[in-house]
Amino acid sequence: MTDEAGLFATPGSPGAAGTGSGSPLSGGRVVDPSAPLAVRMRPRVLEEVIGQDHLLRDNSPLRRLVEGRGGSSVILYGPPGTGKTTLANLVASTSGRHFVALSALSAGVKDVRAVIDDARTRQIHGQRTVLFIDEVHRFSKSQQDALLAAVENGIVLLVAATTENPHFSVIAPLLSRSLIAELRGLDDEGVQTVLRRAVADERGLGGQVDVTDEAVADIVRLAGGDARRSLTILEAAAGAAEDGSVTPEIVELSLDSAPVRYDRDGDQHYDVTSAFIKSIRGSDADAALHYLARMLVAGEDPRFIARRLMVHASEDIGMADPTALLAATAAAEIVQKVGLPECRLALAQATVHLATAPKSNAIISAIDAAMSDVRAGGVGEVPKHLRDGHYAGAKGLGNGVGYRYAHDAPAGVATQQYPPDELVGRDYYAPSGHGHERELAARLAKLRSITRGGS
Repeated sequence: MTDEAGLFATPGSPGAAGTGSGSPLSGGRVVDPSAPLAVRMRPRVLEEVIGQDHLLRDNSPLRRLVEGRGGSSVILYGPPGTGKTTLANLVASTSGRHFVALSALSAGVKDVRAVIDDARTRQIHGQRTVLFIDEVHRFSKSQQDALLAAVENGIVLLVAATTENPHFSVIAPLLSRSLIAELRGLDDEGVQTVLRRAVADERGLGGQVDVTDEAVADIVRLAGGDARRSLTILEAAAGAAEDGSVTPEIVELSLDSAPVRYDRDGDQHYDVTSAFIKSIRGSDADAALHYLARMLVAGEDPRFIARRLMVHASEDIGMADPTALLAATAAAEIVQKVGLPECRLALAQATVHLATAPKSNAIISAIDAAMSDVRAGGVGEVPKHLRDGHYAGAKGLGNGVGYRYAHDAPAGVATQQYPPDELVGRDYYAPSGHGHERELAARLAKLRSITRGGS
């Protein structure tokens, strides 16, 4: 496996965390001084891992695995820079284990099978193989299938890392054979600890650079809970600090922009979209604009956003504000005709319109209830007076006979039976008391009274 940034140092490679024979990380390991700061500062022992106490408490499955007392395969799931690779390297350092690392970006089924064949041979001689797969969510189903038997039979101890929810990206049989350890993004205090350690530690800046508290606060904000990114920013700022002092101005000059955690094909896509819709439903226009901005900055297809707005306009607003659907549809048309960057304005306008509109889910409740009745067999005969009476012989069958033309009735509403016999008196639409539906509720009651003959 290769890693162009040098941030994934596998055992046995220069700057690696351990060797195939499982040498400890703490025993005077030589770190290449030219390696990136994030590599040089990678934790050497479990006690140096920051922010994952919930997974590493005494006698927890992951701690036992790292300490060589556990035998379960594990999927490490979490945002970038939370320690997935570090934990894999710590597992590799356990005495007696052979460590092999593959990247799902470059490895194929042939590579997986070669590792398994070698592991089978080593197992005969009493040596366990730890197989680390980075970016496992990028493995195809056939590649993941190739691992199943070896994991189930204990030929390899699988340690897989992914930034995506494994329930979406890893096949169910492999999930059932593995522990799932969800790593958390570091809080501000955790990132500060990582930064202060790097400034002082000989592996890092060795106290040669002064970093102001304000600069640390800026780096923490920009890192977004990503320890590796915080160290990358710190390294760039330290290199730009000609007088040996890192200030907020130096930090700003040394980077382009903060990262956006969002993968259009992964769970961030679903999580951010979910938060976007729920913020609109909850009438928080500001939060909705934040999530809209996140999607746009991350490169989400604006047509996808427009479709979600159109659905939401009916699903959560409906007749409480009938103009909401018009606003969402207009935004979708502008997306098609104008495109980015200008269409962001229409999407923002529609987002604010929907977020501030009165809310009602009466429409979705109504159509779902009606469809539920139909699926349950509530599909009685169409009343004869409503049937098509335009073809020859229709009237002889009674079709269309007795139909009352609504426009001839007082107020344009005629008294007659409209639903099948089995559904007479069944109410589906129940207007809320919000927005336009307050007026609609009173009108609907009158309409039902007239059409049903005062019932």
